[in-house]
Amino acid sequence: MKESAPKKPSRIQLRNRSRIIEAALEVFSQHGYRGATLDQIAREAGLSKPNILYYFAGKEEIHVTLLNQLMETWLDPLIEMDANGEPLQELLDYVQRKLDMAHDLPRESRLFANEILQGAPRMKPHLHASLKPLFDEKCAVIEGWMAEGRLAKVDVRHLIFSIWSSTQHYADFEAQIDVLLPDGEDRGSATQYLQNMFTKLLEP
Repeated sequence: MKESAPKKPSRIQLRNRSRIIEAALEVFSQHGYRGATLDQIAREAGLSKPNILYYFAGKEEIHVTLLNQLMETWLDPLIEMDANGEPLQELLDYVQRKLDMAHDLPRESRLFANEILQGAPRMKPHLHASLKPLFDEKCAVIEGWMAEGRLAKVDVRHLIFSIWSSTQHYADFEAQIDVLLPDGEDRGSATQYLQNMFTKLLEP
């Protein structure tokens, strides 16, 4: 007997699943994995806890789903770095993409940071399988530019770490930024400062 094809989820099911994921992003980004509860996610989503458990087996499955989605987004700015482009501009564009991500996706940045601070128990396979090969590939590209005299020579690995830390700060420490800088000032001034800093560091 021929097996029937899996039934496609209905619009309501897709909408509810999306509501749960959005609510979980808010809760996990605020409280971290350990501090978040299914009750908090249910309240944020406007659904009952049994309704949450209809779509997901539990808190861990929701968290892993979020991290899987986030990893794709997180890699995109580095993937876009073009080995055939103008070296300094490629790196400055990368800095800007990371800064834009920090401003536009602060909850996602905090979710990632919380996972790393806990030792990356759920994301470590992605770090090995996806991030590490891409990191090594782009380090080799940048080192090639430096060997050709097109960029000043620095430790490439720590260069990328410094780009991550200086851009993601604006998401992960958003509450502090909001207190220390006047409304709306951070985005433009951060762009100018980081572009100047990395230009001075990398110009041959």
